[in-house]
Amino acid sequence: MGGGSGDKKEEVLSEQELRLRANQFSSELKMLASKVGELELELSEHSLVIDTVAAVDKSRKCFRLVNGVLIERTAGEVLPALKTNQDGIKAAIEQLTAQHRAKEKEFLDFQQKHHIRIASAPA
Repeated sequence: MGGGSGDKKEEVLSEQELRLRANQFSSELKMLASKVGELELELSEHSLVIDTVAAVDKSRKCFRLVNGVLIERTAGEVLPALKTNQDGIKAAIEQLTAQHRAKEKEFLDFQQKHHIRIASAPA
């Protein structure tokens, strides 16, 4: 009979581990989605600035904040850097979105394997 109580304790730990792992998946998914949202906002801001700078004379003074230091450049010098940053942001969004999809699939596989259903909170 002593073996039965040991099995019961092992089952409780296993349930706790499953719950912990499910919470980790959920937390990672939220973090990835949050980061994608931040980058999409930054991409939108870059697009707005690029549109504005592209419309002005290329020799016009332009100020850019780099690591907390305000640097004076011309619009013609700043535009390529802005476009490069925009491309980098797009690439980061694509990468994080792919990671989110992969993590989501991994979580769904985990849920199916362990017969887990996520209960939604009451409204």
